[in-house]
Amino acid sequence: MPDVQQIPVEFAHDRRIRTRNKTYYRVNHWPIWIFVFFIAPGPLTFDLFERGFDLRLWTWLGIVMLATGYFGLRGRLPGCEPAPYIIRFTEDRPNPLYRRICYTVAWGEAIAFALLNIAGLVIAIVTGTWMLKEIYRYAYFPLAGTVWLLGALGQLPRVKRSTAGEGHERRYFYGSVWAVAVAQSVLWIAWRFLPRSRPTDVAKLLIFVGILAAMGRLAYLGRLPRTRPIVPGEWASLD
Repeated sequence: MPDVQQIPVEFAHDRRIRTRNKTYYRVNHWPIWIFVFFIAPGPLTFDLFERGFDLRLWTWLGIVMLATGYFGLRGRLPGCEPAPYIIRFTEDRPNPLYRRICYTVAWGEAIAFALLNIAGLVIAIVTGTWMLKEIYRYAYFPLAGTVWLLGALGQLPRVKRSTAGEGHERRYFYGSVWAVAVAQSVLWIAWRFLPRSRPTDVAKLLIFVGILAAMGRLAYLGRLPRTRPIVPGEWASLD
């Protein structure tokens, strides 16, 4: 484990303070939350990767776009606010409800997708049967729902009732998102194009877990965007 002093940090007083968010900044964050809420129903997302869009998926996408567009225009999505949420990273300030909801949903997806993919690959290796679709159908909502419940209770990074630990908590969130997003994408490519056999399933598992570990390590070292600790002490714009 490296010395903490070897991890690059950001000083809050060095971060540029914005008095307002530009329109393009707010618009650029909207697709992020469209994606987050669109993939929230895991079994439906599995069908998307397996067969592509159908009427259910187009309908759900329309609902998500309308809902997120409405709340985005009202400044009730992270990054879509008219002005940044200014904090002192040592200050105990209330964490807005909309931020807690959005990050809670994202946490549930990241954890559920990672664990269910690992479980599906392990079962395929042990039994020789690919059961990932059934795993998503029956286990996704209990697992993601448990994480969402923890978020509702304020027991996850970035969804606590206070923003006091934000300078470090955002590291855990973005590190997890980077790791799962990259690993999930590579696994989908491997699942799509590699033949289905025990040796290739072992390879897929090693690749998936290896990427999670490598990205997690890079996040811990602060080598990925928004994964450096922010040292408190001055006003800074929360992102």
